[in-house]
Formats: sequence, C-alpha cells, structure tokens
Amino acid sequence: MKKLGTLLFATVLLALGSCNNSGSKERFLPPSTGGINSLMVVMDTELWRGPVGEKIRDEFAAQIIGLPQIEPKFTITQVPPKVFKGTTTHSRSILYVEKDSTSLAHIKDDAYSKPQKVAVVTGPTEEVMIKNLDSLADRAIREFKANEIAEAQQRFKRSLSKDQALEEEFGIQLNVPSLYKVGRREDNFVWMDIEIPKGTMNIIAYEMPWDYFSNDSTFVQDIVRMRDSIGEKYIPGPYENTYMITEKAFAPYVFPVEIGGKKAAEVKGVWEIHGYPMAGPFLTYIINDKENNRKMIVEGFTFAPSEAKRDYMFELEAILKTIKFDAPAAAD
Repeated sequence: MKKLGTLLFATVLLALGSCNNSGSKERFLPPSTGGINSLMVVMDTELWRGPVGEKIRDEFAAQIIGLPQIEPKFTITQVPPKVFKGTTTHSRSILYVEKDSTSLAHIKDDAYSKPQKVAVVTGPTEEVMIKNLDSLADRAIREFKANEIAEAQQRFKRSLSKDQALEEEFGIQLNVPSLYKVGRREDNFVWMDIEIPKGTMNIIAYEMPWDYFSNDSTFVQDIVRMRDSIGEKYIPGPYENTYMITEKAFAPYVFPVEIGGKKAAEVKGVWEIHGYPMAGPFLTYIINDKENNRKMIVEGFTFAPSEAKRDYMFELEAILKTIKFDAPAAAD
C-alpha cells in the first residue's frame, strides 16, 4: 500500500521544486479531469467495504434534497492506493483515506492538477478515521461542490448567449450558454429554455415588491403563493387550464445564501402541473436587491421524465450563480 507519508512528501517535493531561487516560478499542473459531480475515493478496498467506506457513502453519496427521485451528491469511484498514479491523480475531486498512525483531516488545493481539491483523512483505527471523516465531510462537500460549480461555469463560458432580454428587463446579467433561447418575454417576465434528449431545462426571471415577504412566519407559504401565481400567469401546461404550481404534498426547502453579492433565500422543491400529471425539480433564488427596492427572482427548473436530473439542476444552479446586477442609474 502506498503510505500517506509518501503521498504527502511527494506533494511537498513537487511544491518545493516549483520555485526557482527567487521563488517566482510556478510549477506546471495539468488540467484536472472527470465528469461533473464525480468523486474519486482512494482507499484500500477492505476499508471501502467496511464501516469507513459506509461512512463515506453516507456522507458523499447522500441523497440530494429537492429532487423527485433518489440521486447521490457525488458519483463515487473507489480505487486502491496502488493504482493512484499517472492520470488517475488528475481527478478534480479526490478523497484519500488511509489507516495510519497519524490522525489527519484536511484539504489540499491543486496537489496534482488544477483546479483540484484533495481531502485527506487518516487515523490509527477505524473509529478515529470515521471521527475524522465526520469532522471533515461538510467542509469537503462544500469545497468539492464549489469547485464543480466553477468548472461548470468555465465550460459554458466558451459559448454564451448574447441575448439582452434579462439585462433590458431587469438590469441583471447571467452567463447563459448560447443554446438557451428566449421563448417568452413580457413585462416583468423572461423565460429561456433549451431542449434536452427527453425534455427541457428552463430559466425564468421576474421581480417582486421589496415588502412582498413581510412575515417570517409565513415565508414558505408566501414563496408557494408567489410561484403558483407566476406559474398560472406565465407557465402553461399542455392543455387549457393547466399550469405550473409548487408540489402540494411537500413544502419546499429554504436556505439562507449569498448570491451576486446580495443576501438571498435558496429554495429547492418540486413543481407540478395543476390538472395534469407532470412534475420536476426547481431551484429558486429570492434575492434582496435593496438598491432597486425589489426582490429579484431567478429560477431554474427541469422537465425530464424517467431521467436522472441531478446534473441538469446542477447546470442551472451554476448558471444562476453567475448573476450580476447593473449599477443603479445615478440620480439627476
């Protein structure tokens, strides 16, 4: 088995060897590889099959909330340390776990490729390793995901839509891939979409009055009321008197976030069509745009029956998180 000390020592040597006498030369790192939301776990196969591996699966392959079916946070590939060499080390997200006399739980950036996150967990016993995994998992998941978001954004930057509907209507900018087209534009509403093999991916934007959500105790109900009213007005179903609403059976999940440099609420849940059996996941950001005295709403939703939806929704999240606000016009 390749010892962790060897792994870390080699990494340190690479880092030290990257500098010349002036310390100004940066070492070359190959571009990282791997599918979006993939995670390489480097650990002994016996450990993987036991309680330590189970802990990893519980944390890193946990179900994503807000999807209509069970899908994991990451698609995991486990390899033993002896095959962790060459291009295998270029994976964008790596979790390296080893039984070792030293107890460690930390994350390294760009150890073998760039951009890359390598989470390292060791311990003298399985109990210590599980404890270290428990202490590191939340942070590692956040950093892996942020790295994946950045990678997705970098990929679709290669060909961006030049449509100005969002900026003209709301004074916002989104890095939307060029394959998305504006399908509907009205006063205070823009809808862009793209066809996928068995459905569509969609982005909508609209604004609400600054004081629309005036009571914290009714915040979730007000979100549902807002979404349902927009759906009834702008997002029709396949037949007359059918339209998008928020799924009635379960309340959406709501989290505080920051997006576009502003405080916001992130809302995840499932939409359905009133009067017709269609449904899918949605992701909404309710952004406190105090400078413009409004709540700016941007949302992504997917229709892909019988298909995995994690990566579709991940792309929409990456797009929405590129939002930028035009500077308010100066007063005369």
